[in-house]
Amino acid sequence: MPSPSPGYSITVRVHAPVGAGTPSTLAAAIASVKGAMTALDVAESHPDHMVIDLTCDASDAAHADQIATAIAEVPGVVVGKVSDRTFLLHLGGKLEVNPTVPLTHRDDLSRAYTPGVARVCTAIAEHPEDVRRLTIKRNTVAVVTDGSAVLGLGNIGAAASIPVMEGKAALFKQFAGVDAWPVCLDTQDPDAIVEIVRALAPVYGGINLEDISAPRCFEIEARLRGILDIPVFHDDQHGTAIVVLAALTNALRVVGKTLARARIVVSGVGAAGHAVIRLLVAEGATNVIGCGRNGILSADDTADEFRTWIAEHTNPEGRTGSLRDALVGADVFIGVSAPNIVTGEDIAAMAGESIVFALANPVPEVDPVVAGEHAAVVATGRSDFPNQINNVLAFPGVFRGLLDAHAVDITDEMLIAAAGAIADRVLPSELNATYIVPSVFDARVAPAVAAAVGEVAARGNSPGSDGVPST
Repeated sequence: MPSPSPGYSITVRVHAPVGAGTPSTLAAAIASVKGAMTALDVAESHPDHMVIDLTCDASDAAHADQIATAIAEVPGVVVGKVSDRTFLLHLGGKLEVNPTVPLTHRDDLSRAYTPGVARVCTAIAEHPEDVRRLTIKRNTVAVVTDGSAVLGLGNIGAAASIPVMEGKAALFKQFAGVDAWPVCLDTQDPDAIVEIVRALAPVYGGINLEDISAPRCFEIEARLRGILDIPVFHDDQHGTAIVVLAALTNALRVVGKTLARARIVVSGVGAAGHAVIRLLVAEGATNVIGCGRNGILSADDTADEFRTWIAEHTNPEGRTGSLRDALVGADVFIGVSAPNIVTGEDIAAMAGESIVFALANPVPEVDPVVAGEHAAVVATGRSDFPNQINNVLAFPGVFRGLLDAHAVDITDEMLIAAAGAIADRVLPSELNATYIVPSVFDARVAPAVAAAVGEVAARGNSPGSDGVPST
């Protein structure tokens, strides 16, 4: 059973008899089914009973039910309301719109809206370049999805994707001050998606594509980049690649190896895998092996142009066979694929001082505890293990830098600069096998990434019409 997680936190309201031993009895009941009690609050106290709120972390929804049942079986205890704290957090959504100017009297209204606003509209019509200076475009990103590949849930559709996109927008604001908004499209036709995004682009300073299945995501991104004058960033590709490169840079420092000489096995050749491999190669990796469902990609793999690119730019030794075969003697394993496809024996067969990034979520490619018995450095995408490789380290700062530089495109040089900024936020005195990336709550990260990306972006862009950064 996975470890209890705040993602499955519940609060159980119980009526319990008065007594000094009641709290410890309730705690023991929760522990008996491997729940993690995080709080015990007395909501009401009466001469003959207490009303207690028990907050517990569970492993999944079924485990939460087990915890509630265990509590109910305590003699004299009556369970009332069982609240799922994750669903409570999402009630009514996680975003709202607030004006940035006062609207308290007639003069305010006359300037913010009619008649004064007409003058601003006319100015933009006469000088379209002023739209960034005079509207929300300077600081606004569209988080665009079709709901076809949401987290590990698959094709659940536009409506069901909204909570994820809301969360993404909240992270943009929290970590980089960027105003982002979910744009969840009820179509999975690439032509329709491209046209819709083209039509709504005037209000946004950037487009963040999210959770669109491969290979359609590649086509959509490429077409939008070709027709829009604002940056288009596919976080499942580029965000993942940035943080993987950052983490690998520091992991290699820990074990005393170099990117150029390391043999790297990447499991998963979809959107994330393709972007990770491309960025590793761009940064100087010379011996990468890509593995799909059927094992090592061969030079004649022509399933699509993206797999063909991987086959043509990887596996210089011409290896064949399964993922297990590829791992023998490898220095690095990067998994962006599926749960439980690698065993401890597979990790043991890797080279000494090996590095394992098992990033499938919520269940990694290999149990991190088992991997740690053989590998020198282990990372996952989970928050309950060390070395969480999380895209939130990248995308807020990337877009902050792009918006501030009035960038029109995204390049590999920008992605590599972002990765370097993240890696360098871990000081040499802090670096060790269990700390290769900074915390997502490290306030230094987003500004450092923004500065690195902005510096690269500014080399290829002219300044905005007002010359003022879009902060």
